[in-house]
Amino acid sequence: MNFEGLDPGLAEFSPAMHSALDPVLDAHLNPSLLQNVELDPEGVALEALPVQESVHIMEGVYSELHSVVAEVGVPVSVSHFDLHEEMLWVGSHGGHATSFFGPALERYSSFQVNGSDDIRQIQSLENGVLFLTKNNLKYMARGGLIIFDYLLEESEDMHSLLLTDSSTLLVGGLQNHILEIDLNTVQETQKYAVETPGVTIMRQTNRFFFCGHTSGKISLRDLRTFKVENEFDAFTGSLSDFDVHGNLLAACGFSSRLTGLACDRFLKVYDLRMMRAITPLQVHVDPAFLRFIPTYTSRLAIISQSGQCQFCEPTGLANPADIFHVNPVGPLLMTFDVSASKQALAFGDSEGCVHLWTDSPEPTFNPYSRETEFALPCLVDSLPPLDWSQDLLPLSLIPVPLTTDTLLSDWPAANSAPAPRRAPPVDAEILRTMKKVGFIGYAPNPRTRLRNQIPYRLKESDNEFDNFSQVTESPIGREEEPHLHMVSKKYRKVTIKYSKLGLEDFDFKHYNKTLFAGLEPHIPNAYCNCMVQVLYFLEPVRCLIQNHLCQKEFCLACELGFLFHMLDLSRGDPCQGSNFLRAFRTIPEASALGLILADSDEASGKGNLARLIQRWNRFILTQLHQDMQELEVPQAYRGAGNSSFCSSGDSVIGQLFSCEMENCSLCRCGSETVRASSTLLFTLSYPEGSSCDKTGKNYDFAQVLKRSICLEQNTQAWCDNCEKYQPTIQTRNIRHLPDILVINCEVNSSKEADFWRMQAEVAFKMAVKKHGGEMKNKEFALTDRRKDLGSPEGLLLCPSIEELKNVWLPFSIRMKMTKNKGLDVCNWTDGDEVQWGPARAEEEHGVFVYDLMASVVHILDSRTGGSLVAHIKVGETYHQRKEGVTHQQWYLFNDFLIEPIDKHEAVQFDMNWKVPAILYYVKRNLNSRYNLNIKNPIEASVLMAEASLARKQRKAHTTFIPLMLNEMPQVGDLVGLDAEFVTLNEEEAELRSDGTKSTIKPSQMSVARITCVRGQGPNEGIPFIDDYISTQEQVVDYLTQYSGIKPGDLDAKISSKHLTTLKSTYLKLRFLIDIGVKFVGHGLQKDFRVINLMVPKDQVLDTVYLFHMPRKRMISLRFLAWYFLDLKIQGETHDSIEDARTALQLYRKYLELSKNGTEPESFHKVLKGLYEKGRKMDWKVPEPESQTSPKNAAVFSSVLAL
Repeated sequence: MNFEGLDPGLAEFSPAMHSALDPVLDAHLNPSLLQNVELDPEGVALEALPVQESVHIMEGVYSELHSVVAEVGVPVSVSHFDLHEEMLWVGSHGGHATSFFGPALERYSSFQVNGSDDIRQIQSLENGVLFLTKNNLKYMARGGLIIFDYLLEESEDMHSLLLTDSSTLLVGGLQNHILEIDLNTVQETQKYAVETPGVTIMRQTNRFFFCGHTSGKISLRDLRTFKVENEFDAFTGSLSDFDVHGNLLAACGFSSRLTGLACDRFLKVYDLRMMRAITPLQVHVDPAFLRFIPTYTSRLAIISQSGQCQFCEPTGLANPADIFHVNPVGPLLMTFDVSASKQALAFGDSEGCVHLWTDSPEPTFNPYSRETEFALPCLVDSLPPLDWSQDLLPLSLIPVPLTTDTLLSDWPAANSAPAPRRAPPVDAEILRTMKKVGFIGYAPNPRTRLRNQIPYRLKESDNEFDNFSQVTESPIGREEEPHLHMVSKKYRKVTIKYSKLGLEDFDFKHYNKTLFAGLEPHIPNAYCNCMVQVLYFLEPVRCLIQNHLCQKEFCLACELGFLFHMLDLSRGDPCQGSNFLRAFRTIPEASALGLILADSDEASGKGNLARLIQRWNRFILTQLHQDMQELEVPQAYRGAGNSSFCSSGDSVIGQLFSCEMENCSLCRCGSETVRASSTLLFTLSYPEGSSCDKTGKNYDFAQVLKRSICLEQNTQAWCDNCEKYQPTIQTRNIRHLPDILVINCEVNSSKEADFWRMQAEVAFKMAVKKHGGEMKNKEFALTDRRKDLGSPEGLLLCPSIEELKNVWLPFSIRMKMTKNKGLDVCNWTDGDEVQWGPARAEEEHGVFVYDLMASVVHILDSRTGGSLVAHIKVGETYHQRKEGVTHQQWYLFNDFLIEPIDKHEAVQFDMNWKVPAILYYVKRNLNSRYNLNIKNPIEASVLMAEASLARKQRKAHTTFIPLMLNEMPQVGDLVGLDAEFVTLNEEEAELRSDGTKSTIKPSQMSVARITCVRGQGPNEGIPFIDDYISTQEQVVDYLTQYSGIKPGDLDAKISSKHLTTLKSTYLKLRFLIDIGVKFVGHGLQKDFRVINLMVPKDQVLDTVYLFHMPRKRMISLRFLAWYFLDLKIQGETHDSIEDARTALQLYRKYLELSKNGTEPESFHKVLKGLYEKGRKMDWKVPEPESQTSPKNAAVFSSVLAL
């Protein structure tokens, strides 16, 4: 505050008053306050004064609760209620700070802040307290430790500070500027000039900064630029105090009189909505301090220096009856503050006393205060008990006397032998990947142990360590406690190793030697890759999904169809489901079901992947059913987002997966209620108490499945007859069997896992007993198993012992509908076909055989957080398309790792590391029941003109001309293409010990602009697509320097560009690919990868590779355009239209120089000249004044002479 108009007697405080305190009672001090205070002649701080008698506090009316002495005789300069804890801070004119805890004002801490200057303002933060003196800003912990000490210039005279956010501070004073200080770096970040010097008070609202000046003015400043927006000339003399609440600003101060400055009894009140003064408020005290106390109303508390306090409304009249007296010990009140809860008021006087006034007997300073930490009592005499059985107990804890005699523990050397602890062996993965430079080896951290820590094993543990040393090391590295059940290498989680070239030098063929396409795992929520593969290899689902196309922007069925199309086109190269997962993340139901994983949870494996993929399985079937239902039935027939639907024929997904059920509810009164429903999948329900049964009771899988389908349970339900909730028997019967039987295994606890383990053991014993002497060793049984790998018509060889272990699941099950609405389920083997006849003949009698088509399993691996893989039986049609052969085969799909496996691996579940999650059984001869023709649903109309999503887009801003009907592209036509991108997630990388950088996870990019230009005809070079892609995801970097995309370009509300959806532009590009056009561009491989398109290699003409020599660097488009075309492009930012045109011209130049590819040797000389020039220029395009065009250079002229 400003002290210019205060009592002149304050200026007479001499330093002698503060230097030493004599044990003499000051004449102004009330003796009653010091009844129990012992004045210390050494000048030690005094204890807080307790209240002698209980004070009666009337609720809602402020009255004095406590008074304490901070420093005897030293005026209090500032008081502040802590915003985080129940504490009151007090600063003195002698530079000393004291804190009091709670409404009892118990002394908490006391320390010196400054040796000479007074404390002018206090601000509490989460970790400490800021103290402002004349030219010093000090940040100290609440206990008194210094966090930082920031010295200002000697000429500074600071009076006020304002915390604008958690890490930014404004400091003002009598000079003509205000400093902005960053509390994280403790540096001055900005200096704002102030037109009217002398800023002694600062306040902030959500609209303005308010600065109170010594001249009596109050300026309103912009929150971002700090420029003056308005100014109030409040008082002619000086400003004493002001406060802001809502739309009102109230100020008190001094007016100029003939005899000097006089306290003005009119409070100036301003309306911040109209920025003008309203009727001044006349008060009955001399106002020195004021604060809004908005409890029931927006009332003002006005305080005078003599201790008078008055409450009044800022827009009403002051009532003399509302005045009360503080009764300061000294002659003057020096400071005043209000707690955040508005329940407490603090006053400090000129004799060092602090008065606490409250409106309740037990007030709180803050609405939500955290717990205050107190110093622990000193425990000198108590010693902790020592446990002699602990090997690692430090002997230094035992107190021993000082002695020169030999201790009992000092064994002679003859009776002792050193036994050093052997160091554990170095991880095999570290030795395998180590690179040696001289005698020093470098290796990446396999992250199997804590940093800089190696656990030692003593005594018995050492023996265990030796036993496990014979276990084969895994490539990832051994865990702290090695496993007996090691996860097989092909089942481990696979990761992509990124280099500076990205994915170009990563060998995917090492993991996939088939022609089927894997899926990349680095995209958020790619845990569902295995389920995408399962749906793809269901031939009816693949065909029906690819025939689907709708107008919905985020349609999972459409995006899944696009992804299936990419998997069809791929010849072993991995694909990524980025667009599908992007649509998946936008669906509210997916987020509500907890299916959207954070990156940290997915990387660390925190989520229960088995439970997650089963929820995802239910969700995707429901969502596909709804998406495909929208095109076939009215909106009113859509499901409600669960697994029940109106009828099974609503969509093709319903025809494939839906099972009609009849739910019967029987009350004990005899009343029965029957309702029909439909479900897309079943959840296994295990027999109760089966895991606790150690007798090994045998349950067929068919028995458990029948129990799960025809479920019977007792539950409370509403009975219309009894008109209340009654115990009822709920039974479920099946009306119609699905074509594809989907089963969630629900092995989510050790109880279910023990059940599977026990049944597998029982089944193994029965199988060994059944086959008896016919059992073979695995090596012999696996010879000549040509057609048996997944084919029911294969040779019926006797299984080996290894194949029968951990097997409970049958490859086939037989299901029959009985006449009394019952269901018969039994396990089915190929040998049963001889006994019962062909399955196709039995279908006429309601008997169906289901074959296992896929099993999704959860791999438990604590080193990598676990993963999900799928065993899939790939049918004949897929092999015919990819490999030109007709057979069936089981494969393991582990993201981009694809490997053929023996069919028994699909049903073998070692519950220690391989847990079943989802099973897919399909009817035999399923494909013959459906039309498997795929008709491309994308038509030429997608290239026609369309409306922009942007509201401000005008025809004058149009940058392209859509294709006319006579310009429709044909096979082999050229199209120039370029795309620009923005970053959604930054790259994650680590720095190795040898200084090289290793990319852990690449940055996640999203396409922001796609441009296609005509490659021939009279309008060659004119774009026919220039779409900006609207995105709902948060963009972390627009990459404006490289993309030309600016903030706001992708926002439909403010963009002036032709804005459209990603799906709309994707359809245009898909149509061009399907027609057979050839795309010309620079770096198209990355463009198509981010757009998520698979383009045949013969349809891509990439100038990066056309103008490239083997084992040389890639050349930028800018340098190629300057060298060959004499064009200066990409000056400040990139423009996709310019880049696409330039790529087309470069391709024409390539045809010209290589004579349409007929003279490779002459073109090789051109490339040599290009690389020579590039090395001389350091691959930089010169400025216009520095060098002439390359066409005039000798190198280029010699090239043209060729």
